[in-house]
Amino acid sequence: MNLNGKKIDLQVGEYTDWVRLVFKTGTGININGICRFLLKSWEPYVELYITPINIDPDKPALPISSPAVYSTYLAKKLGPFATLGLAEDTWALNENVINEEQFLKQAWDIHDERERMFFDALENLDRGVLALVFDSTDRIQHTFMRYLHDDHPANEGRDREIHKNAIEHLYTECDKLIEKITNKLDDDTLFIVMSDHGFKPFKRGININRWLYDNGYLVLKEDGKGGEWFDGVDWEKTKAYALGLAGIYLNRKGREGKGTVGSAEALQIKAEIIEKLHEYRDPERNEIAINQVFDSGQVMSGPYLKNAPDLIVGYKPGYRASWASVTGTVMEDIFTDNTKAWSGDHCMDPRTVPGVFFSNKKVSDEYLSIMDIAPTVLDMFGLKPPAYMDGKVLSVTLKEK
Repeated sequence: MNLNGKKIDLQVGEYTDWVRLVFKTGTGININGICRFLLKSWEPYVELYITPINIDPDKPALPISSPAVYSTYLAKKLGPFATLGLAEDTWALNENVINEEQFLKQAWDIHDERERMFFDALENLDRGVLALVFDSTDRIQHTFMRYLHDDHPANEGRDREIHKNAIEHLYTECDKLIEKITNKLDDDTLFIVMSDHGFKPFKRGININRWLYDNGYLVLKEDGKGGEWFDGVDWEKTKAYALGLAGIYLNRKGREGKGTVGSAEALQIKAEIIEKLHEYRDPERNEIAINQVFDSGQVMSGPYLKNAPDLIVGYKPGYRASWASVTGTVMEDIFTDNTKAWSGDHCMDPRTVPGVFFSNKKVSDEYLSIMDIAPTVLDMFGLKPPAYMDGKVLSVTLKEK
């Protein structure tokens, strides 16, 4: 294959290395991106998959690191690397554009890039904080959770055996990485491994907008006809709507463009929805689908609280907002099977998907929170955490007496 005058060798079933793309803007300025190609088949038809285009870290169209030159340094020393926030193409797997093997290749290649960055930074760090996110644990559990649950709807028509150990292999490799890192640390270094959430299966989707419609909180201009991004919603009669993975918003006066709900009525509507959805059941499976709905005013704080969802839905493991509900669509049914490869999730009752925390030093606190990390790090460097910062300073023993 020839691209921009450069020959690129393609092998069936194999990804190319990162390839630079040059986009001409018409203003005399070129914008660089990078992608990888995968020749899926040659006969009887040519099938060529292209990864999402990433900003070229060597010649970024806009700063993607601080200092700005750092991405260029990494690219020149370690080679091109993924720069998208979610670089692994999970949606291509969902839509069967690529298969499980091809997705895993993507995920592990990006993991290896992060590992090389981490150890390069570690070698050059004399004193300070080094933090890096390895998101392979997130991406692979999202897309391979179905293998751990024989009754998962996403197993229908898909392989159930070849990659059934993908998640176990993931944790085994991460354990090896932790050992490799630990072997490079001295006794004065604090090493923390933590996640911001855990994982559970996502078997059934709940269309909260349909529930709001059925219960009179969301009104459509034509009965039963509501499209994506709230197409067809009669905002002048609507009291509440759902957007995103767990949020229910009231159509508040002064916040929404056609708000209908005042402050006094808001309290009543929130109380009603909380009561009606408490331990809400899936009639097809005769099991609880929603544990509890939380009032954001009681569980959140801060200057931007007014922009937060008014209510947070605490789904029971196995359930989540349906794909259609996330984008404001009113479907015919409240409950639908999740048949996508994205078969695991964490946008559920947070009490059911706790993260992990462990350290090479003793931490004596009984209760830990992700919000405790920042104030603890500041305290270790002799800096007082600002008053507006959430979390507490953890009791960490650096040296045994």
